Amino acid sequence: MAEVVSESMSVIEAPDVVEQLVTEDDTPVDNLPSEKQQRLLVEPLYSSWEAGRPFLAASNVGVFSAINRPPVVPDMLLSLDVQVADDWWAKQHRSYFLWGFGKPPEVVVEIVSNTEGEETGRKFYEYARIGVWYYVICDPQRLVQEEGVRVYELHIGEYLPKRDSWLERVGMGLTLWEGEFEGKWAWWLRWCDREGMVIPTGAERAEQERERAERLAAQLRALGVEPEA
Repeated sequence: MAEVVSESMSVIEAPDVVEQLVTEDDTPVDNLPSEKQQRLLVEPLYSSWEAGRPFLAASNVGVFSAINRPPVVPDMLLSLDVQVADDWWAKQHRSYFLWGFGKPPEVVVEIVSNTEGEETGRKFYEYARIGVWYYVICDPQRLVQEEGVRVYELHIGEYLPKRDSWLERVGMGLTLWEGEFEGKWAWWLRWCDREGMVIPTGAERAEQERERAERLAAQLRALGVEPEA
C-alpha cells in the first residue's frame, strides 16, 4: 500500500491531473448473461442486506490506484465503510480512486465470458497489488479455470485459493443458486448468509411479504376472523 499512498500525494497536490484521466469510454462490452449476473450481485445488497455500515456496490466502475497506472475495471466491486461524494458527477468522484476512498474494495468479482479478459493474468496480480482482500472469478463456461467459481483471499500480498466461499471480513458468503431471475432460469452466483440462505432481491422480498400476508390471512379466517383489506 506504500506505493499507492506515495503516488496519491501527488494527486492531492495537483488535483487538476485527474481531469485528464479517462474514467469512462462509453464502450458497450458486456453480454446479456454477464449483465444480469452483475445486477444480481449488486441489487440485493441495496434492497436486502443488513450491513449495519455504509458500503458501495457497483458494476463496471474503474478502480484507479495511481495517476500513472491504467485502471482495472471489475465486473462487480464491494467496498465497506465508504460513501460516494454528494457531487458524484465531479470528475474526481466518478470512479473508484483509491486516494479518494482511502482504501481498496474488499471484494471484486470477475465474470468470465471469453479468454481475453485477463482474469487470471493482469487483473489477478493488480487486485493483489492494490490490496483487495477477496478476488472471485466466476467462469460459467469453464474458459479459464476448471471450477465454475473460485474464491481467492489475500495473504501477504498474494492470492491463495479459499476452500470455502465465506468472506469473513465482509460477513457474507457466495453460493451457486439455481433458479429464475428476471425471467431467466439458470445457475447464478449469489450472496448468502452463514447458513447458505441467499440475500433476496427486492422482488423476492416483496413476494415473501405477500406470501406471509396470505398465510396470516388464512390463519385468521380459520379462526373465524376476516382480515382487513
